[in-house]
Amino acid sequence: MALYRTYRPKTFDEVIGQEHITKTLENQIMNGHIGHAYLFTGTRGTGKTSVAKIFARAVNCLNPLNGSPCGKCENCLKLQNDNDINIIEMDAASNNKVDDIREIREKVKFMPVDVKYKVYIIDEVHMLTDSAFNALLKTLEEPPKHIIFILATTEVHKLPQTILSRCVRFDFRLVSVKDLMRHLRKIFENEKIECDEESLKLIATAGEGSVRDTLSIADSIASYCQGKITKEETLKILGTTDYSLNVKFFNYLKDREVGSVLALIDRMEKEGKNLAVFSKDVSKHARNLLVIKTCDNANEILNLPDDVFEAFKQQADSFNEKDLIRYMQVFSSAENELRYTLSVRLLLETTCLTAMMGMEVKKN
Repeated sequence: MALYRTYRPKTFDEVIGQEHITKTLENQIMNGHIGHAYLFTGTRGTGKTSVAKIFARAVNCLNPLNGSPCGKCENCLKLQNDNDINIIEMDAASNNKVDDIREIREKVKFMPVDVKYKVYIIDEVHMLTDSAFNALLKTLEEPPKHIIFILATTEVHKLPQTILSRCVRFDFRLVSVKDLMRHLRKIFENEKIECDEESLKLIATAGEGSVRDTLSIADSIASYCQGKITKEETLKILGTTDYSLNVKFFNYLKDREVGSVLALIDRMEKEGKNLAVFSKDVSKHARNLLVIKTCDNANEILNLPDDVFEAFKQQADSFNEKDLIRYMQVFSSAENELRYTLSVRLLLETTCLTAMMGMEVKKN
């Protein structure tokens, strides 16, 4: 199985980066204050469905351990089966009509089999039609005591206020790079995969706060590297650029060396690097330099190796804030266009030339 499925959390303790949610749910279970409707919202891959499944098992566990399912009792073993009739998962993206919700309304009348609660997990709930929301609302207003609804969505702003007001809401946060690195390190140790710290950080950063995306990326890189992950191979697969190349590129931009900028883009294209990803890296590098110039605790925010931080700090001194903000605006606005343009190279070159216009180089 894929890493993200193999290492899917089975208890609240195994969920990373969402302590503000897992602790609350644990306390509710230990105190017996179980709600009838929950709303889990947040970016993809942050643990919404995993936490929903853990909660569904925990409320039915005969011997919960600090609010988490024990994993050993009769009910836990029974509910580990994905086809168990007491935990019903529904994808609202493909079951979004009023008839689908009416079917749920009819089935909630039936008692759970051999457990205390029947739990409905409705994923991507924002995809329901207006009439389906209205049908769901009636069930949420007066649900049977043996029913718990867990609604999950990445786009909470699309939900009607009437639905929001009847749910206990939990907002899942993006997971920090440090937590993702710690998680990856444990997994690689279990899988007997060698990986240096720089590669760990590159993979964790590429996941952009999503545990699932991070593990999917790690899976691809581990398969390619066959047991030993190196920085060079990681950069190659991710299509990202080494920090030293970003530093060199920014020096060219600062000095308005148009020929050097165009030559560097040509070299990267010939080496097979993803120019759209490079544009994103440039925007992120501008942001890193701006953080260094404006924040006293810059490296606590960026969490960079000491030698990289010093190189960035030295370069940041040669830029003013106005130019860095301009870089962020120009390259960020180009990211979406780069995905769809027929000539990525031409658009990137145009973006670089635009970024160099109107610069104010800091005088020493």
